[in-house]
Amino acid sequence: MHSQTAPLAPGQRRYATAGAMLGWFALAVQLYLILWGRWTDQASLLGGLVRFFSFFTVLTNTLVAVALTCAITERHGAAHRFFRSPRVCAGITTSILLVGIAYNLLLRHLWAPEGWQWLADELLHDVMPLLFVGYWGVYVTKGTLRPRHVLAWIAYPAVYFAWLLFRGNAFGDYLYPFLDIGTLGLGKALINASGVLAGFVGIGLMIVLIDTLMARRVRSR
Repeated sequence: MHSQTAPLAPGQRRYATAGAMLGWFALAVQLYLILWGRWTDQASLLGGLVRFFSFFTVLTNTLVAVALTCAITERHGAAHRFFRSPRVCAGITTSILLVGIAYNLLLRHLWAPEGWQWLADELLHDVMPLLFVGYWGVYVTKGTLRPRHVLAWIAYPAVYFAWLLFRGNAFGDYLYPFLDIGTLGLGKALINASGVLAGFVGIGLMIVLIDTLMARRVRSR
């Protein structure tokens, strides 16, 4: 594996710093909105915190923000090496692309957020996916990926969907309408989940292909 402690490329620190700040800001705004809504409804704030971290969008954007933060810090611990790994960054890229694509295809038409919610929505689903794809494309070492890595990456959304279906069955709150067993039935919900996972695999294989082509281009210079 390539060293993850090499000096940063020109412009990488500025790009990653701006991206990390934007990512943490978007997550903070979304958390505030959820907690404020719970407060005004006189509901449990702890429940709001649990709900916040129950969204795939939030979890994946957190991974993005952590990866960008680790890229600009001087620590060399196991966690920092993990999030600097090209294979991990590529997996996060695949996941955040899934967030943007799935949201725009399946969910955007279901509501029309305004104000701060609109800002958080755009940052988490459009800006951060594009920003991290740019980071991966320009600054992350290429040539380490193989198709088998997609099998490791898919464990993240697969486990998440399994947990989400269990959570929804237990509490009647599925978070995403295309996974709502109560409305769609188990069969349709599983088909939808399988379709999203298939999309994840397709995105992952595309990332591997791009990685390979970019590495060949660098070696041929």
